[in-house]
Amino acid sequence: MPRNAPPSARRKSARPFTMLLASAAMFVGYSQMTIAATETAAAAAPADGNPLLAPWTGPYEGVPPWDKLDPELFPTAFPKAMAEVKAEVQAVIDNPAAPTFDNTHVPMQLAGDTMERLFALWGVQTSNKSNDRVEAIDAEWSPKLTKFYTELFLDPKLFARYKAVYDKRHESGLNAQQIRIVERSYDDMVRNGANLSPANKTKLVELNSKLEGLFSAFSSKLLGDEKLYSFVTDKAELDGLEPGFVASLAAAAEAQGKPGQWAIKNTRSSAQPVLQNATNRALREKVWRAFVGRGDNGDANDTKATIAEILKLRQQRAELLGFPTHAHYRMADTMAKTPENAMGLMMKVWPAAVARVKEEVADMQAIADAEAKAGKGPKITIEPWDYRYYAEKVRKAKYDLDESEVKPYLQLDKLVDGMFWAAGQLYDLGFRENTGQIPVFDPKVRTFEVYNLKSGENVGVFYLDNFARDGKRSGAWMTTYRSQQTLGGERNVLASNNNNFTEAAKGEPTLISIDDASTLFHEFGHGIHYLLQQVYYPALGGVPRDFVEFPSQVNENWLMTPEVLSKYATHYKTGAPIPQALVDKILASDTFNQGFSTVEYLGSAIVDMKLHDRKTPPTDVAKFERETLAEIGMPREIVMRHRLPQFGHLFSSDSYSAGYYSYLWSETMDADTWAAFTEAGGPWDRSVADKFRTILLMTGNETDRAEAYRVFRGRDPDVKALLKKRGFPTGE
Repeated sequence: MPRNAPPSARRKSARPFTMLLASAAMFVGYSQMTIAATETAAAAAPADGNPLLAPWTGPYEGVPPWDKLDPELFPTAFPKAMAEVKAEVQAVIDNPAAPTFDNTHVPMQLAGDTMERLFALWGVQTSNKSNDRVEAIDAEWSPKLTKFYTELFLDPKLFARYKAVYDKRHESGLNAQQIRIVERSYDDMVRNGANLSPANKTKLVELNSKLEGLFSAFSSKLLGDEKLYSFVTDKAELDGLEPGFVASLAAAAEAQGKPGQWAIKNTRSSAQPVLQNATNRALREKVWRAFVGRGDNGDANDTKATIAEILKLRQQRAELLGFPTHAHYRMADTMAKTPENAMGLMMKVWPAAVARVKEEVADMQAIADAEAKAGKGPKITIEPWDYRYYAEKVRKAKYDLDESEVKPYLQLDKLVDGMFWAAGQLYDLGFRENTGQIPVFDPKVRTFEVYNLKSGENVGVFYLDNFARDGKRSGAWMTTYRSQQTLGGERNVLASNNNNFTEAAKGEPTLISIDDASTLFHEFGHGIHYLLQQVYYPALGGVPRDFVEFPSQVNENWLMTPEVLSKYATHYKTGAPIPQALVDKILASDTFNQGFSTVEYLGSAIVDMKLHDRKTPPTDVAKFERETLAEIGMPREIVMRHRLPQFGHLFSSDSYSAGYYSYLWSETMDADTWAAFTEAGGPWDRSVADKFRTILLMTGNETDRAEAYRVFRGRDPDVKALLKKRGFPTGE
């Protein structure tokens, strides 16, 4: 089937929608992957002169015209691209020949080039360059696009062609990949309403359209709260913060028209350094309350009513499609298969994580009590806004390690060089900077030509958008503007990583934390996955949601290898490599604070699953969150990593709904894969890297991913590797 999807492009999404699927429910979570035309075909602009509709020109098989990006051009571009898609699909429907793979599946996979390019541009406009006008256009057009696609792919004549090919699949001379496409496409169409009555199809169209509008509304409200700042007027309140970070806060305040003050933006990248390092407890509490209260303030940006409506419509849709709950609907095409399987894995880890938190809190409370007794501070009880701050004190006491010692060695640009070097050592990927030679959507975006180190052959282009700014959604995500495929002619990859690091003051190198460095390597792991892909049919380019995070989480492991640290973790002033003694301390503390990181993540994942694995959706979202956390024994000192009012993974699209567990599912494979490298002699073993690349990274979804993992490892992943990696008891 063709490749397009409605523009719910506000989630980090590495899953490629390289085909138009059977209903708009399958399009939600679209990941900005496009197909470019050749330079020859791209020579002319479209007849109406709208540059957003023109085939891409320039080097590297054509690149996006970011210099032509203009929100006002989209409302006229969408109808024209929709008309093209409609005509291409109608041509397949009207073909008088008996349905075959070649006259049905092939043209559907090749359809929709213009819309693919347009969605790539719109995805950046909404995620990286948003404003009030963009939000208004999104609110208007997202429901229209979803309605269009849902109606288009519920056409009974189209389904009849797919069913005819499906019914004769074993007697048509199809190969294994073609049969897999035929079966998966048919199952997708049935799962998404192809067999519904006309009246129920109309209901499905209405539900999908309403949901898309609600996703847009949620995202707009959340972005509204993330645009806000906490202002500081007395520099003494910033004691403990790294000087470069303080300078960046001053620059932010000046940009907001308040020179002489300091502005802390209501995003994770700005809040976390304060929570971790600020000695002023009142400031920590103020910043924490603002951050965890996003979308939950009873004002115009409050998201709870929007969430309740999303939950109601999701359950109605699930029942209409024959599923007991939204969770069952979303998990039908995943590795875990059922909510019970996902919960089973999470609950294997949860008790050990909670037990570890109790130990961590006891260690922190002991330090706080000792300081109070020595007259170095008031007597306190550890609260959520204290956790990161006192955890650093425990780290110092236990491992003689202070993150402020490490950060001067973590220069962002050097670590970018390091992740590129590691990709070359493992997968023969080379990166040559070409910033300034092709258009970008922001002056701070860097670009790199990607090529094979052995053959010199072009692989594609990598875009790197590292810094936070107004109009850019929070978090970090990878996406592609064009995905690899061979059908219709080999196409290269245009991939991007998008982070929200706080840029250093002008003239200074940007220094990042270990957590931020892990994020950098994580998102690049997604990029590697899609840069290495080698599939013939775009219909086999996507992977299940609970496989998506696997390559990215594996890639985090190479950050802390001695080879990367010794070459690329160098002091920003002296250029000296990070001392081995400091590296040893970092490695010794590898499982430090794993209770906190596991519980804040799993709290979110468990609440997500319990929220969607129920036939009666909650109407009081805040009450449901409180009661569920109490039921599972959430430690009072920790808040969910993503509280429901700001849980964009769940409510900016369907993408990660009933799917946030997938990080843990993927991490189980990640830990077991890292164990394979360790067993083979180390992280740079090329025999393991080659197997990982050829069996799991290059092959998209050409075979069942669980089976592919068994081919790679010789067995299913062992959860004990995950427990060991996090420093939890394995039961051995």
